Amino acid sequence: MDELSKKRRVLRLLNSLVSLVLIIVLFLFGAYAVYALWDNNQVYQAAEDVQMELKRLKPSADGEDGPTFEELLKINPDVCAWITMDGTKIDYPVLQGENNLSYINKDVYGRFALAGSIFLDCRNQKDFSDPYNLLYGHHMSESHMFGDLDLYEKESFFRKNTTGTLLLPGKVYDLKVLAFIRVTASEEEIFNLDVFRNDSAGVARFTQQKAQLKNEELETISPDDQLLALSTCSSDFTDARVIVLTKMIPRQKTAKKD
Repeated sequence: MDELSKKRRVLRLLNSLVSLVLIIVLFLFGAYAVYALWDNNQVYQAAEDVQMELKRLKPSADGEDGPTFEELLKINPDVCAWITMDGTKIDYPVLQGENNLSYINKDVYGRFALAGSIFLDCRNQKDFSDPYNLLYGHHMSESHMFGDLDLYEKESFFRKNTTGTLLLPGKVYDLKVLAFIRVTASEEEIFNLDVFRNDSAGVARFTQQKAQLKNEELETISPDDQLLALSTCSSDFTDARVIVLTKMIPRQKTAKKD
């Protein structure tokens, strides 16, 4: 075999090896993509399964016969409320842990879950008696957890969907959406409760200046009013957070009919 034939044979062998390596790399990338899709689907499916399980235990807002907070508290004594935002799929129990990492990746059953739970800031009173209260939830697609807070960025949705409900043991608050605001995670006026926890009017003044969308009622907030902020992350910029600010309106109990 002459020298030229040997070189051609070596080149063919090298080409075959390169092709084989490329095939293996493409296969690995494909396998990883399939796994990533499957894993992502498992995360969302787990969140949906938990929500469906818990909705059967959602306490009644009107005092009618049905599930009570006692059943939820048997599952987890850290449950402190149930929040529903009309026009969205936000319909979850609210928990409060020892710190703000307790339920960031843990579901109501105490199991590890990337979707986490909706939870009240650990610095707030568990009975929501503070003038300013702050909830956190992961931003997830397919309307899971607090993913639907993005909907309030659209003015047509913001103007049309202005109500929600916060259920507590023995008490019900109607929620009135006041504003949609986007801030950084380091925004002291929103996330440092030492600033405005006891000053709902101060929160309202700050929001009045910063809000992308707001209702006229925001201007009338007084120190006697209570506010609840719903917070989630956003991809709009580094450390972006989306806030939907609501007014808590105690629902008057109605006498039961004989």
